Amino acid sequence: MRWRRVVSQVGRSITVWAVSTVTMLVLAGLLPDFQLQSADGDSATRIAMTAALGAGAFGVLSAVVWPLLVRLLLLVPALVLGLLVFFLNGSLLLVALRINPSGQSEAAPETAVIVAAVMSAVASATGGALAVRDDDAYRRRLSRLAIRRRRSRPPCAATPGTVFLQLDGVGHDVLTAAVAKGLMPTVAGWLDATHRLTPWRTDWSSQTGASQLGILHGSNFDVPAFRWYEKEHREVMVCNRPTSAAELQRRAIGRTADGGLLTLDGASRGNLFSGGADEQALVLSIATRRRGRENRSRAGYFAYFADPANAVRTALSFFAEVAREIGQSTAARLRRQRPRVGRGGLYPFVRAFATVVERDVVVAAVMGDLLVGRSAVYADLVAYDEVAHHSGPHSRDAEKVLQRLDRALALIEKAAEHAPRQYRIVVLSDHGQSPGETFRTRYGLTLGDLVRAGCGLPVPRRAEHTHSGTEARAAVRAALRRPVEEGGEKHRPTRHSEPVVLASGNLGLISFPDVPHRMTKEELDARHPALLTTLANHPGVGFLLVRSEEHGGVVLGAYGAEIPLGRLDGAAGHGPAGPLAVFGAGAADAVRRTHSFPHTADIMVNSWYDPESGEVLAFEEQIGSHGGLGGAQGRPFLLSPVCVSAPVGTGEELVGAEAVHRVLRRWLREADGPQVPLSAEGERAA
Repeated sequence: MRWRRVVSQVGRSITVWAVSTVTMLVLAGLLPDFQLQSADGDSATRIAMTAALGAGAFGVLSAVVWPLLVRLLLLVPALVLGLLVFFLNGSLLLVALRINPSGQSEAAPETAVIVAAVMSAVASATGGALAVRDDDAYRRRLSRLAIRRRRSRPPCAATPGTVFLQLDGVGHDVLTAAVAKGLMPTVAGWLDATHRLTPWRTDWSSQTGASQLGILHGSNFDVPAFRWYEKEHREVMVCNRPTSAAELQRRAIGRTADGGLLTLDGASRGNLFSGGADEQALVLSIATRRRGRENRSRAGYFAYFADPANAVRTALSFFAEVAREIGQSTAARLRRQRPRVGRGGLYPFVRAFATVVERDVVVAAVMGDLLVGRSAVYADLVAYDEVAHHSGPHSRDAEKVLQRLDRALALIEKAAEHAPRQYRIVVLSDHGQSPGETFRTRYGLTLGDLVRAGCGLPVPRRAEHTHSGTEARAAVRAALRRPVEEGGEKHRPTRHSEPVVLASGNLGLISFPDVPHRMTKEELDARHPALLTTLANHPGVGFLLVRSEEHGGVVLGAYGAEIPLGRLDGAAGHGPAGPLAVFGAGAADAVRRTHSFPHTADIMVNSWYDPESGEVLAFEEQIGSHGGLGGAQGRPFLLSPVCVSAPVGTGEELVGAEAVHRVLRRWLREADGPQVPLSAEGERAA
């Protein structure tokens, strides 16, 4: 049996070498600056021998020298290393040609980069194709990688580990529809055999900042939106701004007196917040720190870049995704598709980063965490959310992303089979997305223009585009280690008495910076008599929340509707739900909770919502949006193994990110206890 494995391995190596040799010969014939023969000419045999020796030398250098180079460059940002890989790979090829015994081969430096990239990609594809057909080889490769990773760590516990995979922006209904269409076979297989699907309801602020802070750190108190103005600091807080993320994490830890969900041997990958994990990669809340031993995130990056073919493959996929986005946006424009938003500028590159680079690095990091046996891992995959914002949550573009995410889940499941302990895979989302055209497209003005009109201030003749901040843009900044402040100057008023108008999906926030406290309805009416009426009666506005001297807090709607929060029962169609009736059960409770926040804006504006179509009107330039109440954006999912306790009891509903945190905590405690038996296979692996 052993000799068969040896023969199989030798056969694969010879095949990869032969294919690399042929590739080098083809490139030498195509590229004028790449030569495998002397100026006087050589025989075909000599040229073939030169190519074989060059390909062999390049393969040996890639296997031996490349991992050492990556270890020396771990402090380089991920994107920079991803670009640098081409030049380093080309340098290895030049060295391979220089040490070639024939002494006839040479290449220009820029040509060497191309040749090295193509040869790495071809060798990786060939080896991967052969390994796929040999499952034993795949298992041995993972086992060797796991052994190397575990040498620097104590043996892991015999209890199960847990990996939490967040599919950013994938709503419950989107997931079930994708499974029904056959787009996500891995998820479908889990639902048929090992997992249960549970919907949950977000807070009023249905966006990653609030949801992930609550899930990872147990508190999202005083996070009223994706961005808001804090009067005492005269600063706009933005959830995907590194300084704001760090401050929000600090406040949550101070409120709960707990480091987070991942404090015990945990890893945080691609998230806004750390969750208290020791191992972090592409985590925004640490992007402003000086890189040191405690936060340089060696695990994951090395696992991915140690093989130069990974970087080559990702780079090629990156540029293919850029081309795909340009083609899809051009086709949508030619078809005059509606609704539609601008998808030019840097967006194709941001999308490619989210759907290719971020996905590949995070998945590689998670697989490394499983092979090393970490107790808890939480990773965020932002690909769907970024594409759905600009193409729509039910578009073909978004469905293609779901298919690729399902393949990523399958890779992680495969790695878990070779981990040193049994793993429970939990998949969840932080929010959904609601479709609909933008407020600006439908009415020809932004929310800021409407507020200025209601205040009697001049309105620009030409409405400006609103800024759209997404998780992918934040991840790009984290990867580049360039924590640029997201729109900080743009949100500041030109005069201290002018309102600050901010957008978070279909949720708008209006603050008057010259008033140090949260203004009351009475103060607003005295200062700007037409403002609240203008906003409440606009057809694109669903309801307003303001503070009242008499009632504490009131919800305002069209035709003079004004209902104190204390009289809202929160049930649609029962009692004085008023403007909140169309938003369904739980809307009143969500609004009441936000009203209690110290930094709730003077006026909170939720857009119009059509319960039949599920559409909302985004105050940002997004045709798939989230951030407020209305539709699928507030209905994410939790996909959990049936071997853990049910998230909620029969007939109960899981409400709020903090409640999800408590459920995940409970599952981690269950994994540590002897009451959860391991299967025989899991015991052998442990």
